[in-house]
Amino acid sequence: MPQVKIIAKNFMDMVASLTAIKLDKLYNNVFICEAILRSLPPLAKKYVLQLLFTDKPVRATDIEVWVLADGESKHRVAIDRLIQLRIFTETVDRKSGTSYSLNPTFQNNLQKHIISGGVLPREPMNSNNAIKLPSLQELETYALQQWECFLLQLINSGQGEKLTGISSSMMKVFQRGLLSQRDRDGPRLTESGFQFLLMDTNAQLWYIIREYISNAEERDVDPADLISFLLELSFHVTGEAYNLNTLTDVQRTTLKDLADLGLVKLQQGRKDSWFIPTKLATNLSVSLADSSARKEGYVMMETNFRMYAYSTSKLQCEILRLFARIEYQLPNLIACAITKESLYNAFDNGITSDQIITFLQQNSHPRCADRIPSIPENVTDQIRLWESDLKRIEMTQAHFYDEFPSTDVFERACDFARQWGGLLWEDSKRMRLVVKSEVHNQMREFLHTQSK
Repeated sequence: MPQVKIIAKNFMDMVASLTAIKLDKLYNNVFICEAILRSLPPLAKKYVLQLLFTDKPVRATDIEVWVLADGESKHRVAIDRLIQLRIFTETVDRKSGTSYSLNPTFQNNLQKHIISGGVLPREPMNSNNAIKLPSLQELETYALQQWECFLLQLINSGQGEKLTGISSSMMKVFQRGLLSQRDRDGPRLTESGFQFLLMDTNAQLWYIIREYISNAEERDVDPADLISFLLELSFHVTGEAYNLNTLTDVQRTTLKDLADLGLVKLQQGRKDSWFIPTKLATNLSVSLADSSARKEGYVMMETNFRMYAYSTSKLQCEILRLFARIEYQLPNLIACAITKESLYNAFDNGITSDQIITFLQQNSHPRCADRIPSIPENVTDQIRLWESDLKRIEMTQAHFYDEFPSTDVFERACDFARQWGGLLWEDSKRMRLVVKSEVHNQMREFLHTQSK
């Protein structure tokens, strides 16, 4: 069974992958500089702030003095990160050794920001009777509903239903790895798509945003401008209304795409239109490790492979259906069981045993989460054993040889195949052997020379 892994990077990983020219362009925006400063490892933040008002390069040996004896590995990580992001410029001199200096554009903008104080990217609209803002609880509920609606449509597409209400830009994101379409059939979930559904919300969000930025140039949008706007968005205040007229056409189009995912809520008044950021948007600049805090789980797993999920969510029911058999549903309870057949179906779709076990552990009910282990060991062991059942036979492209003229030729052929690392099987009595396809051409030439 093929193994498919999706890597969900955070914003700073994407920023670090940009070219030097685009990185320097990003640092012209003060909000980008602040967002990147927030994302840095603690030791890297210290280095930046220590050198912020220093105009001359600082030798590497002077910076190493600030590090404790047991902090060498953290120091190396911090320096590597700063160089990747072009915040530090490394200079090597034979006499004075290695020295570092801050990126001048980054340094100037951060100095201004610290001296003058933080300002918002744009001012919120004045609240009046014409603007009825949702409460923070209503906004959080809206964001959750939008995100669940999007994931449900993704699941339904795996059953042959067409995606509705999803913009063409987002459809391209899905088709890059989550969905595939053949001929006249509707879109189908790929192995990566099934694995995506078992990831936690923050990891899913980073995957979507990463792919959305990756195909920006196909929409004639500069990826650096898109990253800049998304990071700016994270400095808006959750729950406040911002006028859409302050945005460019590209930014307004981006907001419509983000509204499909629940990152913003769009509203229309008599005269003006505005957008309201949700927590999903304002957390965009936070690193993946910091934003993936544990949420309260809902799954209780028993030793007899029965599972009870205390949930009213249709999405959570459909996700459980990916690897378990749903037996019945009550208003606030989903009763299901993990069976050999349900797991085989999951494995066929590209989901691995480790992903299923991780999902169960991350979503364990609070009463189970405190236990060690939170999932019974006999259940996790059996899930892995059932997966290993499918790996007993390994398919290898090969060629079969027989009817050798003599025993000597057969033995020399076996030795030749063994030297090339291509011998899979031999039968000395009947003079037959099987070799890998990769060495077939060499084997054929060798046999041709032996026949002369």
